Amino acid sequence: MLLLFAVLTALPIILTVRLVEPALVLPALSLVLFAEAAIAASAARVIHMRANVANLTLWDFAGAFTFMGCAAAILGEPDQAALFFEEQTALRPVLRP
Repeated sequence: MLLLFAVLTALPIILTVRLVEPALVLPALSLVLFAEAAIAASAARVIHMRANVANLTLWDFAGAFTFMGCAAAILGEPDQAALFFEEQTALRPVLRP
């Protein structure tokens, strides 16, 4: 199971780096990882597999792919992430005691 996860993680990274221009690597990689997360979640929903020795299930892999996709998206556009968090703090009311 861990070997499958390693292959499904490394293969898209290698293909994305080789086929996509450098400015678009992280956004393209985030889309690929989100697609892998959707596939893993769908497979986990259909296949009711018991946890193996390491207590890993397909749901764990779907979560890991989602987490890596979010990280790639945030690292791909750090200015946009900073603007988002600035807007959220501006919308929050000031709490005074």
